[in-house]
Amino acid sequence: MEVIWSEVALGLAKDIERAVLPLFGTKKAAEVVGENVSGDTTEYVDKVSEDIALSRLNAIGVNVVSEEAGFIDNGSDYTVIIDPIDGSYNFVSGIPIFAFSFAVFKKEKPVYGAIYEFIPEKFYEAIPGEGAFMNGNPIHVRKPERGREALSFYTRGRCMGIIERVKRVRVLGAIAVELTYLAKGALDGVLDIRNYVRPTDIAAGVLIAREAGAIVTDEMGRDLRLKLSASEKTNIIAVNEKYLLDMILEEIRNDS
Repeated sequence: MEVIWSEVALGLAKDIERAVLPLFGTKKAAEVVGENVSGDTTEYVDKVSEDIALSRLNAIGVNVVSEEAGFIDNGSDYTVIIDPIDGSYNFVSGIPIFAFSFAVFKKEKPVYGAIYEFIPEKFYEAIPGEGAFMNGNPIHVRKPERGREALSFYTRGRCMGIIERVKRVRVLGAIAVELTYLAKGALDGVLDIRNYVRPTDIAAGVLIAREAGAIVTDEMGRDLRLKLSASEKTNIIAVNEKYLLDMILEEIRNDS
């Protein structure tokens, strides 16, 4: 049976949307119901959304990597990396910036990525070698204006000099969403140097950003390699031009 990944991703996102949006901004959504594979707490909204995702994906026999359950081996050549609610803190706080993240790999090769941003109902996709899309229309990173860059920057006090070298710094609390904003030209860069993000947070966003023309590296400037893991943490730099990458890497070196 041939799987049409776009139908699976959008159908699953819509199933989750119907189940969780009534919980948006409620105390019920934030109830702690367990602990995930990384030792972080699992909130009720995470459990509800992941149960829906796992039920559907296990039914088609693919392997799954998810934030709460970890790696589920169903003996398939295909592995789906999901974060049913990226930005769950925003969700439970009533901040409308959160999304469903879905990336497909055949063995370790990426074949499809999708992010569904719930509140504006934006569906982003990437097909390696074919481009990135928002609601079916091609998207691209924007042409940089030097001195007017806008970055999303997650840090724990490192490399604060970056702030003085760009026009705007924003932190939206959902890196999957922020990577799509880079892809469609609303941001110039997204970087998280806390050694905090996991493949479940960024896998689909990295695919979409790259297909839209972004450069995506680790904090050493090497191409970021995505691993089929729910717990391995990494740093990420994603930008729309090499000049900006070089500036960020310079600040990281100066801070070390």
